[in-house]
Amino acid sequence: MKRIIDGAAASGLMEPLTALVVKAGEAILAVNRAAMRVDGKQDGSPVTEADLAADRIIADGLAQLAGDIPTLSEERTQLASPPFQGSFFLIDPLDGTKEFVAGRDEFTVNLALVTSGVPLLGIVSAPALGLLWRGVVGHGAERVRLDGAGIGAAEPIQTRKLPARGEPWIAAVSRSHGDPKSEAFIDGRPNAVRKSCGSAVKFGRIAEGSADIYPRFGPTCEWDVGAGSAVVTAAGGRGTDGQGGELRFGERHDRGFIIPDFIAWGDPQAVGCY
Repeated sequence: MKRIIDGAAASGLMEPLTALVVKAGEAILAVNRAAMRVDGKQDGSPVTEADLAADRIIADGLAQLAGDIPTLSEERTQLASPPFQGSFFLIDPLDGTKEFVAGRDEFTVNLALVTSGVPLLGIVSAPALGLLWRGVVGHGAERVRLDGAGIGAAEPIQTRKLPARGEPWIAAVSRSHGDPKSEAFIDGRPNAVRKSCGSAVKFGRIAEGSADIYPRFGPTCEWDVGAGSAVVTAAGGRGTDGQGGELRFGERHDRGFIIPDFIAWGDPQAVGCY
């Protein structure tokens, strides 16, 4: 029988899951980027020893914490058996590997708990920035400071309202994954201002209210989006597909876990404001 974790149970898992994500981030920071090996996957994306170290820590930790819940990790897709029923963990042990390899700090560790196809809990940690965003849908979201001792102070966060008429929209955009359709969408926002961010940090900026929207009209993967979408929703926003419809996770195995397009909205009332 498939186990289903609800919001209350997910909230009870938040602290141990956060500790696990922080530990994975510490392992990434311990890798010498100047001397590490960088390999290429079949899809052409890079993978490093840091990706694999973080994945091992999360896999081992989840096996002890909730071994009866299936997992889908970017680094272990061959072990996944979709479609998932009930609840499952969705993991990107190092999102923004290109940022990491280039020596930049905006890479993240992403962990989501998905229930019935919808992200319920999300943790997005940016270890090099000393920041972590987390939340459970229906139970609020927080930004956590990370220090040398691990998990520091947490503060509640929420998305901001749709900009008033004449005020600029702030769009979180990628440094390395721009596409013409996304650019055109942003240009359609009144007085749009672009805020460049790496990896899932963009979701964190939406959740904390320092950006309004994050559109991606090019294909990406479920593990890139699940945790951030949960955090944004927990903070009062919404994640949709490119047409404003619901995003679903873990249900399709015929397209390689690809999400064709998505939009993270700070204000759900903005959905469909084209």
